[in-house]
Amino acid sequence: MVFDCHTHLAEKEHISGSFLSDAQQAWGSDFRLACTPKEHREAMKSCSGAIILALDAPYIGFNVPNEYVAEYVAEDPSRLFGFASVDPNRIGADRLLESAVKELGLKGLKLAPIYQNFHPLDSMAYPVYAKAQQLKLPVMWHQGTSFVREGPLEKSMPVLLDPVARSFPELKMIIAHLGHPWMGEAIATVRKHANLFADISALGSRPWQMYRALIEAVEYGIEDKLLFGTDFPFFNVERTITALMGLNGMLEGTNYPRIPERVIDKILNKNIPEALGLV
Repeated sequence: MVFDCHTHLAEKEHISGSFLSDAQQAWGSDFRLACTPKEHREAMKSCSGAIILALDAPYIGFNVPNEYVAEYVAEDPSRLFGFASVDPNRIGADRLLESAVKELGLKGLKLAPIYQNFHPLDSMAYPVYAKAQQLKLPVMWHQGTSFVREGPLEKSMPVLLDPVARSFPELKMIIAHLGHPWMGEAIATVRKHANLFADISALGSRPWQMYRALIEAVEYGIEDKLLFGTDFPFFNVERTITALMGLNGMLEGTNYPRIPERVIDKILNKNIPEALGLV
């Protein structure tokens, strides 16, 4: 079974502000994130395990506490790995991260400049990166676009992680959603740094974008650094696998290059906990 490196957990009270209002505008007034512990547990039955992401983003009203994620993953610690989140704008954010790891047992860090309204190169964020490297925590970045209108795109481009990776070469980092829509930029950045990865989550509804990204990843030689993820609850395992397996079917009757089967197999069968140092 696949390992899902990108999933969310949330209750109704964790979502408010511009994230909620913009989501309601995009998907209807009855929008809710269908990812309570019960819903997450059911969805992950088809996985060998999963990463569950907290999110500390008061700027847009998306606040999933570290304690909430820690309590859930403690139910199945051999399969579930919780990633803490701290807003780098907070005073003592690096100490908050250390507490989440040492007291709550969380295994990684989620950062999202477009949701937390910070620039990856802001000096106040560097102690957080240093602490993550010291604690050997992988960092999942939402470094791409979003439907949230208040989210600053200029702070969310994948190339901004290049200086971070140069400053913290031992820090393992994952660019979520292959940095969409800047997939080429994300791929070029991942290629430069041994400890950079990218996941394919949330690309299943855009098959042409997903296809082009994977072909470019092959051409740039980073196929071994692509991770399977869904972005549950927005997508699930079955839908993501179906989208991935169906990409070459779009090309019948054309001379477009096919995604090699070995690439799809690597994505579906990669030992992600081992690759990220979680075990």
